[in-house]
Amino acid sequence: IFFISSRISDMPESKHLPLVPASNGKVTVASELSSTPLAQRLVFGALAGMGAATFCHPLDVIRVQMQTEGVQYKNTLDAGTKIFQRAGLVNGLYAGVSAAYLRQWMYGSFRIGIYAYLLEQTQLQNVSQGRDKNDIAFSRKLAMGCCSGGIGSFIGTPSELALVRLSADSKLPPAQRRNYANVIDCLVQVTKSEGVTNLWRGATPTVLRATLLSSAQLGVTSEIKGHLSKSGWFGPNGSNFYGLPMMFCSTLCSSFIANTVANPFDVIKSRMQSMPVDANGKALYSSMSDCFVKSVKSEGVLVLWRGFTPAFVKLAPYTIISLTLADKLTKAVTGKDAL
Repeated sequence: IFFISSRISDMPESKHLPLVPASNGKVTVASELSSTPLAQRLVFGALAGMGAATFCHPLDVIRVQMQTEGVQYKNTLDAGTKIFQRAGLVNGLYAGVSAAYLRQWMYGSFRIGIYAYLLEQTQLQNVSQGRDKNDIAFSRKLAMGCCSGGIGSFIGTPSELALVRLSADSKLPPAQRRNYANVIDCLVQVTKSEGVTNLWRGATPTVLRATLLSSAQLGVTSEIKGHLSKSGWFGPNGSNFYGLPMMFCSTLCSSFIANTVANPFDVIKSRMQSMPVDANGKALYSSMSDCFVKSVKSEGVLVLWRGFTPAFVKLAPYTIISLTLADKLTKAVTGKDAL
């Protein structure tokens, strides 16, 4: 991130580009009037997500194993230690990393890419109407996050299911383990034994969670970033240290809000996607509401926030790295912000 940011500082200053006057007296850099293709933004989103997933995947494995039923752990550190002792680094803490990378191309790319594209289109509309390009209501940013998160999540549900299965497999008793070789093997086995529609098992809680998560992550990050940029606390337009401190604060705050809102859906999603199916094909839970009721009845309402700490510990660096990378990659290639 520092390398990309330093390269941006070497780019030509915008003052050397043509300026276009607006009806309100403000001027806009001519390059800002052009639209970045959606496909290009999807690639930026996927690459940023892969960079974050490489660092954060062990935390995702710990989160999944703490949220699903079976072996119980005292805390995040206890879970990480026992998983490593039981299965090692590659087959334990990095189990399912191939699914995590696939997930970034199927989910992360659309989530970040679509949001950045919608945000830019709104900014271009504002410029064409002679308004400040960043004059965008917070509610509209949240709606953009909902839209991008929902679309990306539905497309990426099969990779999400594979990620949960691969992450939780080592927790099961040896006789019940599915022993998937990799993400492709997992998807093929699920399709053969359970049907292709079961690749979207748990799609409802997955999409609901992603809708709320993306709305909070992306919308809140954009809103806070805008306020901090105007505050002067981080230099002119938040430019101190290549804008990294401002992005850090923006994404850290959005991570906490997003995790609080999304954790209940995360617990239900993880349980539905990893639930066992008996010899007669009967699943433990019949629906999302059935899973919710049974979980709360047997373990109390706080079960919905089980795994909050590892989820936040994972979500915070993931959000910070992925959104900062997406923003800086976009800036390096196009000269424009992503968020």
